[in-house]
Amino acid sequence: MHLKRIPKRWRLMVVTVGLSAGLTPGMMFGQTIPVLSQPYEWQNVKVVAGGFVPGISFNLKQPGLAYCRTDIGSSYKWDNAARRWIPLTDWSPDSNLQGTESLATDPVDPNRLYLAQGMYSRDPAAIFRSVDQGKTFQVIDVPFRMGGNENGRGVGERLVIDPNDDNLLYFSSRYDGLWISRDTALTWSKVENFPVQGSSAPDPDGGYFRGRRSAGLSFVVFDSATGTTGKPTGTIYVGSTDPGDAQLYWSTNAGATWGPVPGQPTGFVPIHAAFDTHGMLYLVYDNGVGPNGVTDGAVWKFNPRNDAWTNITPVTDSNLPPGGYGGLGVDRQNPGTLVVASLNRQSDDDGDHLYRTTDGGATWKDISAKTRRDASASPYLFWGKSEPSLGWWMAALAIDPFDSNHVCYATGATIWNTDDIRNADLDRETHWSVWAEGIEETAVVDLASPPAGAHLVSAFGDIGGFVHDDLNVSPKGGMFLHPLFNTTYSLDFAEKNPNIFVRSGSPVWRMPGRAPMAYSVDGGHTWNPFSTGATNTGGWRGGGGPQGGGVGSGAVILSADGSEFVSTVGTVQISTNHGGTWVPVKGLPPGVRPVADRSNPAKFYGLDIADGKIYRSTDGGATFMTNDVTGLTGAGGEGMRLLAVPGREGDLWVYGHDGLFHSTDGGARFAPVANSPNVRVLGFGKAPPGNDYPALYIAGDCDGREGLFQSDNAGVTWVRINDDQHQWGNRYRCIAGDPRIYGRVYVGTDGRGILYGDIAR
Repeated sequence: MHLKRIPKRWRLMVVTVGLSAGLTPGMMFGQTIPVLSQPYEWQNVKVVAGGFVPGISFNLKQPGLAYCRTDIGSSYKWDNAARRWIPLTDWSPDSNLQGTESLATDPVDPNRLYLAQGMYSRDPAAIFRSVDQGKTFQVIDVPFRMGGNENGRGVGERLVIDPNDDNLLYFSSRYDGLWISRDTALTWSKVENFPVQGSSAPDPDGGYFRGRRSAGLSFVVFDSATGTTGKPTGTIYVGSTDPGDAQLYWSTNAGATWGPVPGQPTGFVPIHAAFDTHGMLYLVYDNGVGPNGVTDGAVWKFNPRNDAWTNITPVTDSNLPPGGYGGLGVDRQNPGTLVVASLNRQSDDDGDHLYRTTDGGATWKDISAKTRRDASASPYLFWGKSEPSLGWWMAALAIDPFDSNHVCYATGATIWNTDDIRNADLDRETHWSVWAEGIEETAVVDLASPPAGAHLVSAFGDIGGFVHDDLNVSPKGGMFLHPLFNTTYSLDFAEKNPNIFVRSGSPVWRMPGRAPMAYSVDGGHTWNPFSTGATNTGGWRGGGGPQGGGVGSGAVILSADGSEFVSTVGTVQISTNHGGTWVPVKGLPPGVRPVADRSNPAKFYGLDIADGKIYRSTDGGATFMTNDVTGLTGAGGEGMRLLAVPGREGDLWVYGHDGLFHSTDGGARFAPVANSPNVRVLGFGKAPPGNDYPALYIAGDCDGREGLFQSDNAGVTWVRINDDQHQWGNRYRCIAGDPRIYGRVYVGTDGRGILYGDIAR
């Protein structure tokens, strides 16, 4: 796909498949791109889901048409024929536009689809508009802000289409009040007479990080019975989570005037609302916006015919753990039948709960205990236990409008669905399976491709990490175990003995063996925990591992033969007995992080660019000596990293925003690479035919173009290996070439999992 710019009140870009005749990428962006392109074939390494899905939407007119949105990996369409989810915005080069705040599928024309894109409210947002179910998009910049990965991302939907006049859309924003479009989202204007005009400036680092309890306006719902085809719907409801005397507003005259709904509940804020086909409005209320921090909640129904409110909260037992309610699904074929999920009320290891009613909330059944869950598509969902959890962060829940037996809900890790929900009416088991084939929505911290064993070993945020013996199957052993980490900060292996691996991370608090580090002697399949005695405070948002995965603050580094472990957690220490005992490293100043020579087990290096010093060890990392270093003129130090080349003693690279620098003498002298790109991450792969020097792979900026690039001649020339259809928001965390397959490269993203590419046949 490519972007074509069209002047408009706000910038409008049309995304189409292929390139127009005579149009090159360089011409599109107003510049000549001298870097050549190598066609590549890209696909995901399978984990299957792995991230938070805050919303699921079925189209009300076309059976089998469904979409889901994620917080950092954009949105997906369900392909009913292929039985898999299809990512919709891999073409986008904008990192902030990979978080979906809301989505709307047109109930009149099912070909129309709208995505509200904006990960954080500090950055500009856009509406992605499609008239072919997401095959192509128009990108429309909007003046209101979004927070697809901020607190409250599970409320909604915020972006809604009038079911009687589908040219008309509303957007209920976090900070900027209520907005309306009358021309299918092409232009937007603020609803100036709406009672809530928006709060002050957003949190500078996003509400996700500050635990913000308010999320502005939370949803728009139309009472379709109050309109006629071709004319705007008369009665509209808008929820608000901002402090005030009212949290639910309505208009009974198609938006001409607005006011609070009479008799509404107080003390909580509305996060979800839906009508059934008999005109009853059901609402979920909580004392927070989620997905965390909710300690109380309620479910209500409102009858617009007599303005009557009824509290239909499923459980009011004061002895239950604190928590509220999340997802709400209304059965369109059977009015009065609905399913709701609890939120943050995890009373045991089985997660939150599901409640179902068939009489409008007069009675409820907790169906959780009789759910049977098949996690074979995603074995990591067992989390080291005998059964997978029902889930948590269950903000998304939907009932198929064409099949009342088909119900789905999403968690912080996947989507579950069942085709036999009506078994619950007979007090029988309901059977659930993972409904996430095609979804890969994870943040990858580090990658390793050793010269023997599994081709790929990985470190993830939130779901630990994996050994991939088969790239096309979610690993049957699930996540790394013993210990089990939420997030793995770093990963390393011994180049000359690749069965030996080490990792560091944050242990799952409820699991035994909570050491923050572990080593393996079988290529990562089994692990033994160890600790240095220091606390690993590494934050995975900054990246990961020692050999090229990033800059996490704590890592364990292996010598080339695996006989020495060097820990950078706290004071740099060394162990020669697999972490049994540790002694401080001598001669290495604070802040200088060592790397191992990938050929000679006795050698380690550390670089202080600011002081112009190279630190070298010839005794396996126990002691370091220092010398002046030359050739790094222009390397400012900030964000620059040192990396050793596999199998070549003394061969080092320094990379970062200031370019690339190369040394072949153990760091005594570095030479800048002419016309080098700005490099975000660097990795090495199998040498090209007829050459013995590894191929270089980078994610970065080459001649003004962001992307993925390969060099077969040590950085002298580069070719672009991704294309305009495969940009993934340019959100690359780590990269590793395969030392056994020329041209194979693995890329860890921030929201689209691990991608691997091969030269196109």
